[in-house]
Amino acid sequence: QVQLVESGGGLVQAGGSLRLSCAASGSRFIINAMGWYRQAPGKQRELVARITSSGRTNYADSVKGRFTISGDNAKNTVYLQMNSLKPEDTAVYYCNAVILDNYWGQGTQVTVSS
Repeated sequence: QVQLVESGGGLVQAGGSLRLSCAASGSRFIINAMGWYRQAPGKQRELVARITSSGRTNYADSVKGRFTISGDNAKNTVYLQMNSLKPEDTAVYYCNAVILDNYWGQGTQVTVSS
């Protein structure tokens, strides 16, 4: 049973920083990619950033230059460093892992106050 455990969300003022972590466990197979998605109230879930097992990354245009995704393959862990946070970054952030299927974490709330 694959489990994704997220941590690092919280409340921060605009311009501040937060770091999210997500650790995957229980997989017998290689994790092809891990990433972060977010969902704000009344909006669809959207990709924030993604990293493949080879280190290839992609970002939503809205976070480029502010957020950085990184991974530790040995620990099956992905990190999202979020700098220069804006109120519009407020959302529930979900960790995602692509193995033989898509797996999701329980979500962590990020709130950016103006």
